[in-house]
Amino acid sequence: MKSHLAGARWVRLIPVVFITYSLAYLDRANYGFGAAAGMAEDLHITASMSSLLGALFFLGYFFFQIPGAHYAENNSAKKLVFWALILWGGLATATGIATNVYALIVIRFMLGVVESAVMPAMLVFLSHWFTKRERSRANTFLILGNPVTVLWMSVVSGYLLESVGWRWMFIIEGAPAILWAFIWWKLVNDRPKEANWLTTKEKNELEEELRKEQAGLKPVKNYREAFKSKTVVLLSFQYFFWSIGVYGFVMWLPSIIKAAPNMSLIKTGWLSSVPYVLAIVLMLTASYFSDKLSNRKGFVWPFLLVGALAFYTSYAIGTNHFWISFALLVLAGGAMYAPYGPFFAIIPEVLPRNVAGGAMALINSMGALGSFLGAYFVGYLNGVTNGFGASYIFMAGSLLLASILTMMVGSKKKKSDMNGRKLEVKIQ
Repeated sequence: MKSHLAGARWVRLIPVVFITYSLAYLDRANYGFGAAAGMAEDLHITASMSSLLGALFFLGYFFFQIPGAHYAENNSAKKLVFWALILWGGLATATGIATNVYALIVIRFMLGVVESAVMPAMLVFLSHWFTKRERSRANTFLILGNPVTVLWMSVVSGYLLESVGWRWMFIIEGAPAILWAFIWWKLVNDRPKEANWLTTKEKNELEEELRKEQAGLKPVKNYREAFKSKTVVLLSFQYFFWSIGVYGFVMWLPSIIKAAPNMSLIKTGWLSSVPYVLAIVLMLTASYFSDKLSNRKGFVWPFLLVGALAFYTSYAIGTNHFWISFALLVLAGGAMYAPYGPFFAIIPEVLPRNVAGGAMALINSMGALGSFLGAYFVGYLNGVTNGFGASYIFMAGSLLLASILTMMVGSKKKKSDMNGRKLEVKIQ
């Protein structure tokens, strides 16, 4: 593929995809900051209800993954994401004007429902624009919206909470998604053939390479057949346990840090951002070498194992050594994020396009259930034990299981690339 065509796609599409997912992640994850800054006291929310509210997003997030992926593949990811942006921005803003816990229950659940189609739709969108040799890096730039958002959100939210309070934090941080919807609509096309910024030759060249990749895959009739695949089953359970660790960490890290002696909201915000700096570096590194070596599995399970060991060691050290424990949490956070790009590159390389989106959506749905359990149960353990040791063990065990399940995933070979060269896509 010519460098001009490759460069045009990366420059045109990746920043838009990155910002879109960043805004989605902002409006789902800032609840943790509101919970740490007085929202519970103002609305008379108990510790167990606060955990449930933090987790309800993921319960809603579970429901429309597969329909969203199906619509994106067969109709339009562009339309789906446009309306999702408007709706989730409105719901995020509504969090700031809620007057009781019952309104928050509805808002958090519906926010999850609206955002549920975004991730599978974006993965389908990228699979229409980027080839196998680029896909891990493209996926990584999409998911980088997660740690990068938490990085700047941790700082900005700390200042907003200090200066205008939790209500205005939600209102201010919800509005950009609504405005961005119209920029998204203007800048993206569902498929290369619709893009007026590519020449006819460039469109045909890209479509042909993507078509040849599909020709090398074994046909799969429908979702039912795809969902019975051993790879899909293993990755679904793997992502369930992985997500327990990730979202237990994301939702409750501010509260864990805030509990340290003499810890202000602003300092909490700065310290909460540190793990995501390491996450960005490791995500870019893992995706680059995964694409370079055509190896997916080998860039997933080792990082999850490191995350499990870091959580356990932090537990073993105890709460009397805050800075050592914090350094281990930074390592755990970075290691948990590193494998996302290689992980989501696996399915499009082993299943054809008619079912790959649905399979990724199923896996992401299981991740949503794990996220719900992680966000809720970590908060619950923190409340009933009046400490964080039990939740560290819970997250460590979940990541260890995820690492083991990844090792159990088999390999898949493709006969040749578009130039006739023999190659192997390594999942193991």
